[in-house]
Amino acid sequence: MSTITIISGSPFTSSRLEGVLDLLSDALKEAGAKLNWIPVAAIPPEDLIYAKFNSPAIMEANQFIQNSDAVVVATPVYKASYSGVLKTFLDLIPESGLEHKVTLPVAVGGTIAHLLAIENSLKPVLSVLGARYQMQGIFICDTQVRRMETGGFIVDDEVKARVLHSAKELIQCMANRL
Repeated sequence: MSTITIISGSPFTSSRLEGVLDLLSDALKEAGAKLNWIPVAAIPPEDLIYAKFNSPAIMEANQFIQNSDAVVVATPVYKASYSGVLKTFLDLIPESGLEHKVTLPVAVGGTIAHLLAIENSLKPVLSVLGARYQMQGIFICDTQVRRMETGGFIVDDEVKARVLHSAKELIQCMANRL
């Protein structure tokens, strides 16, 4: 069984990004993957800001990554880049922490103009952390994920298709690497 860690770089637990990640995680679990979640917003802020490498929360998160075959790195896009919350966590991953792992970047942004945030800002940082097997990222405009009044999200069919396709590709990439 493959193990995948999902890093959510949203500062909010009820963001549109979470709606996309729920869809992705359901598809990955259905394919038989074991999932670990790292909601960066749940890590004590002082551990992130003061770079407490020895904090139990940081050590547990890095252990999840170390024991994974693949890592999904997900973020909202702010000012044409990934979130600051995600950056504080990425700074605490060991330099070779993503080595030998398949990575799938996921981003939700306010406009199609942010489409290149994955390629121009997130992927280079993942590469520095050792990610050599980076899949094509998934970029979603926030208008394609609607919040329901009763809770939860409605994801556009086109986005669902891309997310499900990427889930299949991720499983296949891991199978080819193992």
